[in-house]
Amino acid sequence: MTTSPSEPGTPPGATGGDAPPRTGGEPPCDLAVVGAGPAGLAAAVTAAGLGLRVTLLDAGERPGGQYYRHPAPALRAARPQALHHHWPAFARLGHRLRAHVAGGRVRHLPGHHVWTVLPERPERPERPERPERPERPERSAPARPEDPAPVWRLHAVVDEGSGTGHGPECREDGHGGETAVTVRARTVLLATGAHERQLPFPGWTLPGVVGAGGAQAMLKSGLVLPGRRTVVAGSGPLLLAVAASLAAAGGTVPAVVEAAAYPAYARRPTALLRNPGKLAEGAAHGAALLRHGVRVLTRHAVTAAHGTARVEAVTVERLDRDWRPVPGTARRIPCDSLATGHGLVPQLELATGLGCATRRTADGTPALELDDEQRASVPGVWSAGETGGIGGAELALVEGELAAHSVARALHGTPLSSRTAALRGRRDRLRAFGEAMAAVHRPGEGWTAWLDDATHVCRCEEVPAGAIREAAGELGARDVRTVKLLTRAGMGWCQGRMCGPAVASLAGGEPVPDRRPLSCPVPLGHLAGLPPDGPPTGTPPPAPPED
Repeated sequence: MTTSPSEPGTPPGATGGDAPPRTGGEPPCDLAVVGAGPAGLAAAVTAAGLGLRVTLLDAGERPGGQYYRHPAPALRAARPQALHHHWPAFARLGHRLRAHVAGGRVRHLPGHHVWTVLPERPERPERPERPERPERPERSAPARPEDPAPVWRLHAVVDEGSGTGHGPECREDGHGGETAVTVRARTVLLATGAHERQLPFPGWTLPGVVGAGGAQAMLKSGLVLPGRRTVVAGSGPLLLAVAASLAAAGGTVPAVVEAAAYPAYARRPTALLRNPGKLAEGAAHGAALLRHGVRVLTRHAVTAAHGTARVEAVTVERLDRDWRPVPGTARRIPCDSLATGHGLVPQLELATGLGCATRRTADGTPALELDDEQRASVPGVWSAGETGGIGGAELALVEGELAAHSVARALHGTPLSSRTAALRGRRDRLRAFGEAMAAVHRPGEGWTAWLDDATHVCRCEEVPAGAIREAAGELGARDVRTVKLLTRAGMGWCQGRMCGPAVASLAGGEPVPDRRPLSCPVPLGHLAGLPPDGPPTGTPPPAPPED
């Protein structure tokens, strides 16, 4: 991959050029960070500044993740920062990352899809037994760093053409047009982010219907609009940001259709008063929409999309408290595109594959259970950002930095500082707002009334709502797994990432975090290249707790 040295946030030399593959028993790095979004970037540069040797792996070709997407260099965008919030924070992270890459403290591996993380045996020589000595009076022992876990092996798939930059802690094997890479690390920090939650409705498979986050990604990275006239619908604060961005870029937004009611935030005054910046941000979005003449319809939902070759109009209906359409309130809004989404869902495949414990957030989605220092339940594993619950970029930056301080303390005994206490306070304040946001925008149980039996719920396998209802009713399925076995819902390319919440609702339950051995498609040759007896670990990771 060729990048421009002046491209904001892209560290020159981060891909490492034509470094030769290395194999064998070289020492592992101190910390492997998976994901180069806000949380991962903050963790990597902070850990490097604390003296740790860091490897940063990311599926994207450039750092920033979904939130800090920016146009490709070939588009020659004059002001990419105009499409972003908190751009100065990203610019500072990019500058620090470039400095740490140049100084050899961070190895940045773009285009690396980590598909599993496995522990290996600690590589410590056994100490010979010593003869017994007479007992001595006890003395206070000096503080020692914690012994977090065995060495970890992170297995990744790299497409041909991606910059690799493999360092001495990496092993590389080519197979079938893709490269298998193994990174060894003493500790792991998962910053894998989230994906959109979609609630299906008749017509949602029409061309021109895109995710709300997808519409924003099209604008940020490709400088294109999803259509000339775009209705923005679903639930969550992201809708306001998307609508404001589309309108500012010259698109027409006939309406923002929000299923929840914003006055519900008033029932959580403490979270609001502790986060005045969030109120200011919402007011700024509202003012932008007012300037562009965009209507905001709360307690409404798009319950159908209409068209032949492309979406041509949507039906909007008022909702009751349980999100059921109110009879007689339907109206049509002409449009040529629809950006829809109902918030975000933490991306947990790597974490649950390790056996990390999860919890339920206020909107019913699974998130990682983390301690006060961002440690997961599996020793040696930390996490930051949306994996611990949806909270936004500002929270992700704080958690990434806090996790890096915790890792440094565990490995090298770095003492806690006043900075750590301040980070904890900010984290708790922002996390409280994230929980309030989740509670306000939690989908109501009645949303399934939007669906007729012919509506495809699982798009990959083309499973309609009627088949899922039949499985949960006449066939007696009482959980998502049984519905999946009976209907193939969730067995397609996305492996339930898109349809999982909807299938769970139709089955009468809540989404359950799957424990998957693979978090992305992997060539069979890469699996065959693993040790024949599996990962050399003495104790397997604990199984995830029952929800």
